[in-house]
Formats: sequence, C-alpha cells, structure tokens
Amino acid sequence: MTTGKSNWKGYDRYDFEVSGREAIVVCPKRASPGNPWIWRAEFFDAFAQADMALLEQGYHLAYYMVSDMYGCPEAIELMHGFQEKAEEEFNLSAKTVLFGFSRGGLYSVNYAATYPDRVAALYLDAPVLDLGSWPGGKGKKTESASEWAECLRCYGMTDEQFVHFKGNPLDRAEELAEFGIPIILVAGDADDLVPYADNGEILASRYREHGGVIEVILKPGIGHHPHSLEDPSPIVDFILKHSK
Repeated sequence: MTTGKSNWKGYDRYDFEVSGREAIVVCPKRASPGNPWIWRAEFFDAFAQADMALLEQGYHLAYYMVSDMYGCPEAIELMHGFQEKAEEEFNLSAKTVLFGFSRGGLYSVNYAATYPDRVAALYLDAPVLDLGSWPGGKGKKTESASEWAECLRCYGMTDEQFVHFKGNPLDRAEELAEFGIPIILVAGDADDLVPYADNGEILASRYREHGGVIEVILKPGIGHHPHSLEDPSPIVDFILKHSK
C-alpha cells in the first residue's frame, strides 16, 4: 500500500488505494489513547461537523470508496479489507465508529452486523435502511430508477426476487442489537427522499424491542438535507461515551 501525504485543513492526510479503490486517513494532531477512529462510509467531508469535532478530540478520520454498491456483500468484504489495512498501517484501534449518512446507512449497518467485533458504535444520519424505500421508491416511479437498476445488479437480483429479499439493514436489527453496538440516529421528520417512517423509525423500534441502545434526534420540519446538527455536541458526546 503506497501513501500520498498532504496537508488537509491543518491535519496530515494520507491518500492511498486498497483493492484498487480510493482510501483516505486523516490523522489528528495528537491521537487519543488507543488511537480511536471514525470511518465515514460515504460522502467524505459533507456536513462534517461531528467528523471535525472528533478529529480535534484526537480521533483519526477515514474514508473508503465503495460508492454505488449499496452495501452489498461484495462491498462489505472490500470494507473489511480496508479496515485491516488501515489498522495495520496507522496503528488504529481494532474497533471503529462508522458514520452512515444517507445511503451510507446501508454500508454501515450491514458491515456492523457482519463484523460486529470490529465496530464500537454507529452514527446514522438520515440513513437508508431499506432498499425498497430507496432507491426502490416502494414500487413508485422515482428519479432513482437508474440507481434501482444498478442496486439490483449489485445484489444479483431481479425485481421479482427482491420481493423475498431479507438482507436489508432493517432485517438485521435484532442481530445487531444482540451484539450490543450502540447507535445514535439523526434524521429530519420531513424527509421525502429517505422517509424516516420507512427507515430510521423502524430501526429504532426494533432495536429498542430487542434491548439495543439507540438514541434518536429527530429534527422537526427538516428534509433529507441538511445532514447532521449545527452543534454536533450530542453526537460527539455519544461517541466519546460509547467508543472508548
């Protein structure tokens, strides 16, 4: 693995490839004990209030490009390979905190359910947790038609086969709760692209039903954007509490 070092917002940033895909690790000025790290599953540096606050707290920040793979099994295995390499090269903690923004929720929850011993906590923000909701659009014609076709190809399914599909993040809520991975979920109650009622609300209900720790921050009148919180303190405090 070769690395390219640069200065990014005053921090040392390393760009490299793992399995031919773009990877980034940003190092804090002074790492917290144990070298904890957060991993943005998608949309690096977008609505990054919590990312930057934790970087300042001594967390490493990472990203690995598995875009447009919708959290399919191949993407999960690529992510595992990245985690192995990143931890080895940068001496990071054996557990990461995954940030799942929008479609990044697919990657984050599926990864945590597949490799629960490698994930300390999840921060989900307006997350996609049901492929039928997005990009499927619950069977309605949507602007996401091309993404839906791409998603089906990634999973090797047809529309007819998806009817019986049981591999959505929502289908894994019970096993995720059994692993004891704490979750903080932030969403807008007016999101019409990734409706909270079809995604985050169901996860929260199932997670609590099975004894999982989940904190929900619902933003009244807010749609899919903007993500995160203007003051990320509740997110940062949750992660600091549950990731060390």
